[in-house]
Formats: sequence, structure tokens, C-alpha cells
Amino acid sequence: MLNPSKLAIGLEREGEEPIYRQLIRHIRSQIESGTLSAGTRLPASRDLAQQLNISRISVVNAYAELRAEGFLSAHAGRGTFIAGDANNPTAPSENGNGHVKTSTPEAPTTPDRSLREMMRMARKPGIISFAQGAPPGDFFPMQHLRDAINTVLDRDGAKAMSYEIAEGYAPLRSAVRDYVSGLGIHCSPDQVLITGGTQQACDMVVQALLSEGDLMVTENPTYLGMIDIARTRRVQLHGIDVDEQGIRLDMLENFILDNRPKLIYVMPTFQNPTGSVMPLHRRRQLLNLANHYQIPVLEDSVYHELRFEGESLPPLKALDDTGIVIHASGFTKMMLPGLRIGYIITDNHHYERLVRVKQAADISTPSLNQRTMHLMIQRGVLAQQLERNNRELKRRRDVAIAAATKHLPPGSRWTVPEGGLYLWVNLPKNGPTSAEVYITSIHMGAAYAIGSVFYTNSCGSHRMRINFGSQKPPEIEDGLKRIGRAWREVACDYEEMEKSPLL
Repeated sequence: MLNPSKLAIGLEREGEEPIYRQLIRHIRSQIESGTLSAGTRLPASRDLAQQLNISRISVVNAYAELRAEGFLSAHAGRGTFIAGDANNPTAPSENGNGHVKTSTPEAPTTPDRSLREMMRMARKPGIISFAQGAPPGDFFPMQHLRDAINTVLDRDGAKAMSYEIAEGYAPLRSAVRDYVSGLGIHCSPDQVLITGGTQQACDMVVQALLSEGDLMVTENPTYLGMIDIARTRRVQLHGIDVDEQGIRLDMLENFILDNRPKLIYVMPTFQNPTGSVMPLHRRRQLLNLANHYQIPVLEDSVYHELRFEGESLPPLKALDDTGIVIHASGFTKMMLPGLRIGYIITDNHHYERLVRVKQAADISTPSLNQRTMHLMIQRGVLAQQLERNNRELKRRRDVAIAAATKHLPPGSRWTVPEGGLYLWVNLPKNGPTSAEVYITSIHMGAAYAIGSVFYTNSCGSHRMRINFGSQKPPEIEDGLKRIGRAWREVACDYEEMEKSPLL
């Protein structure tokens, strides 16, 4: 077995980058350089943790991610080894310059596989999960859905199972036009494009406006789906810091002057993950900035209507009189995620290009889903469901705040959201990170979203996102109690390590 000291790992204990991420970086680098060769047995997680005077959870998390990436292999009863042989795509090889390189199954721009592993763990039976980004199943109007599907099939027959035009089912586009007029957005049905959810809407805008290597800016932290989109489309994504009112416009303008990005992506209302709301004056300032430098703004408005207290603000598109804003939203958070009905509102300058992207992506959003959603809107189900859901979300938010105050460690901080689904928690800086607590929390039966995955850099190590809307009040109380207990257990490991001499 490799002597732990040969790993030559120097850790920055006061830095923003989580310890487990630093471990991953050091081990990966030594594998790629050939310092650690295929078949080398690594120290047991407990031994390496003692050697480095860190929590064992950090080592467990680092090993797990490196296994998921194909750098390590684990064998029951034998230990953890450096992966790679003649048939292994991750084995080191030399490039034309004689430098060692590693050929991995996916390019570095692909979405972070550790997140996929995390989500799988959160779905284990018996886990109280606050990790997902969807409303709970008990919010879905299932009887209304059954009635609407049956009505559509009886009324439209085979037409309901045929292709629609790429732009979308015409009556639904008109219904969206009427719906958004209540939010202050004035458009024609010809400016509405139906998509397979808001995620596809955002992806289509990126494909239509940007080429590989182009630069876009976003809030930091930002929607994880946009990070995935940028990586998959090989677009450069730069995060601009946020404050309690959203994206910092002074920093944004300085970045624009130096870099000239092609697109600005923001979520002005109940931003994911922070839950923040951009005030009216900053919305106007952002539009002025975008118009001055002629940079389109992609507005993700999917949480806009999930407000249960406070003053309602107009979407950016409602304030846009030049066509600089591309508005993306949908009915996935408000009513039925699985129907995958989203939409884009934009002027003719971008519309035709977006239609071509839609045709190439999937021809059209399923006709039955579009017709069903149209009928439910027509019958008033959306308005009824939104009122009921927002009332219940407020109740669950209040329970989550009380439970977090009671069970999370002293020194934890958060802002009370006026809407949306999320509580954005900042854990004490002098304790374990959210990633280090995660495995223990899973073992105790509760999951959350690790904060660092929402950042475009290595920040957010002590952040966690709690979807308070995803569970009923008793499970909210129990789940946060388990998370708090997990934090305390890992914190005790920290204290023990600090007392132990270096080996």
C-alpha cells in the first residue's frame, strides 16, 4: 500500500475550496502526471484522514467522486486502487510533446458526475430529501389532469397524438399570451414558442445565440441546470457575485467592459438557489446596462408566481421596450413538472432561429401534453392550483424556518424567502462544510443540495439548499433534525482531529 506521505498533499485549510475538492484535485493531478500509477493501492480513508488531520468524511467524499470519474476502483475487502490498464480509457498516455495526459470518457466541460451520484443517494428509500428542485407530488392536481386528458382524447382523437408545429399548439400559445398579460408582459401568440419545460427553453436560447467557446455571464451562485447547459454546449460561463438584491451591477459592468459576453442569464424573482428578489430599481438598471452594451438578457422566470407574501414585481420582460429580454418560463413549478410545458417569449429577431433549434431538438413538444395544459388553463385549474400551492408553501416555509432555528448549528444564517421553494443556509465557517456533512446526513436519513455545486467557481463550501416545499411539515421537522445531528457528529470528528497529533 502507498505510504500516505507520498501523496504530497498540501491543503489550504482557510481557503474557500472545500477540503474534499482539494483532495480530488491533488490525487487527480498525481494520477495524470504518472506519480500515482495504475494499480497503486491508496491508504484507507481513516488512515489518510489521520495523516492529513482532516475529517474522514472529506476523504470518503473525495474517493467516491474519483471512483465516479473513473480514476479509482474499489474492491471489497482489498481497498481502493488507482484505476487504469491497457483497456482503460482513463489510463495516462503521452501527447505529442511528451507530456503525460489522461484521456477521460467525457470532456471537462461535461456536467459534474458527483452531482449525479449525490442525487442518486438522495433518492434512496427512507431518505427525507430536500435536494430536488421540484414541487411535491401532493401539489399535483391529478383528478383535473385525468379529466383533461380524457376530454382531449375524446375531443381530438388521433390529432392529440400527432406532431404539432415546432412553434407549439396555437390555442396554447394564445393562452400563454393571455396569461402573461396579467404579469405585465404584452406580446402576440407569434412571439410565444412552446418548449419542453423551462430547462429546454434556456438550452435553446444558449444554442441559438452562442457558439462553442462564447462567453455568457450569470449570477454566482446560479441555477445548476444552466451550469450543466454551459458545460454541455461548451460555452464559457462566468459568475458575477450577488448581494441580497441579486446580481452586482457594478461588477457586471466591469466584466462586460473587459470581456464583452454574448448573453446575460438571470433569475430576478426567487432566484435558485438563494431565493433572492431583484428590486424594481435594479431591474431597470440591468435593462439599461444591457441596452447600452447591446447584450441580450435571458430571464428565467419559472419561480415568479410562487409568491406567498410581499409585493409582486414585474418580470424584466414587462419592463422591456426594446426587445433586449428573452423571457423563459413554464408551468413545471406551478402545477405539473412531468408534462414539461415551458415557453419562450421573444421578438422576431431571435424567434425564427429558436424555432429552428426547437425543430432540431425534438420536432415539437408532445401534442397531448400541450392540449391538456391548454384545457386546464382554460378551466381555471392553474389559477386555483397556484393559490392553493402558495398558501401551503408559506406554511411549509414557516415550519422550515422554525426547524432550522431549532436544529441547525448555532451561527447558521439564512434570509427568510417571500416565495419560491428554497431556504439558502449558510453554515458556521468554523465547522464542517456541507459536502463533508452530506454522507453522514444520508446515513441518518436526510438529504439536501450541497451549496458549492451552484457556484461557477469553488465558493459556497458552507452553503446548503433546502427545498422546504418538497416535504410535509412533520418530515420537514424530522429531516432538519437529522441534518443538524449529522453536522454535530462530523463537527465532533473535527474536534478529535484537532486534538490528535499529526502522524
